[in-house]
Amino acid sequence: MSRNERENLLRRLKPVKNLKFKENMTISELIEQFAYIGGFTAKKIWTAVEILIDMLKDEKSVNFLSFPAAIIATGLRGAIVEMIKRGYFDIIITTCGTLDHDIARCFRDYYEGWFNVDDKELHKLNIHRLGNVFIPVENYGLIIEEFMKELLPNIEGKELSTYELSLEIGRHLDKCKRREESILWWAWKKKIPVIIPGITDGAVGYQLWYYSQDHDVKINVLKDEQLLADVIYDAEVTGALMIGGGISKHHVIWWNQFKDGLDRVVYITTAVEWDGSLSGARIREAISWGKVSEKAKYITVEGDATVILALIVPYLINNVKQRNTKKIL
Repeated sequence: MSRNERENLLRRLKPVKNLKFKENMTISELIEQFAYIGGFTAKKIWTAVEILIDMLKDEKSVNFLSFPAAIIATGLRGAIVEMIKRGYFDIIITTCGTLDHDIARCFRDYYEGWFNVDDKELHKLNIHRLGNVFIPVENYGLIIEEFMKELLPNIEGKELSTYELSLEIGRHLDKCKRREESILWWAWKKKIPVIIPGITDGAVGYQLWYYSQDHDVKINVLKDEQLLADVIYDAEVTGALMIGGGISKHHVIWWNQFKDGLDRVVYITTAVEWDGSLSGARIREAISWGKVSEKAKYITVEGDATVILALIVPYLINNVKQRNTKKIL
């Protein structure tokens, strides 16, 4: 690099600035300073909010939200609910465990626990552990079983997609006092499809299978794929906020390869890249598959979503008050 090239490079760069703090400082004021922090994850958070606001304000954009079930066992469920309420996303793709935790927490409590615990003792006490969240047995499997026993007769003789099943669950949750805390209730209210590619991998899926032994209940996942195909082939622009990897993330990027890839992407993960897993794969890898456009705006933010998303959502709320979701259903 010549001296002139070096000087031209430095002229294009912004200087690193120190964070400045004051009493009663807002989250938005803090996030805005991340634009000049220089490193490391904080700068990525700023890039993420820029991409998301650009995505949410684009009226043409069909927006996807994907996430795993684990975070729905935590208070971060409230951040997901807030984004659904405000119409930020048009399609949700998640796992069966999201149905499980969303139903269970509508009726019963989960509890703050800790990681370093004797799991044999918890098992004897009939308490499940999800990370550092403690879940009494009766507050999970048993309450889901009771709920599904009430719901399943309503869909007997029908063949439903998983998004139709999710809407039926949301409708059935309307009687729950805590319904406004529910992802599925808000999705039903806003008519947003919630697609579960791995529908049998959880308590709700098990109850479907068990009931089907003696009753006529069918889930047709190909109806989900048809909905996604119809949306993708009509979409001019697509964007995604993907929290964690696995089947939820892959289903989003898989379908977007059929429209030359996603145009805007924010991906939050704690996984490492070097093991070759999809969860660890950075967004740039999806460009090689055509699942993300070569011209896309994208960022991978490494970190715990219970922290990262809890910072991002308040900033979005202050900058995008409400959005009209696409009429997909």
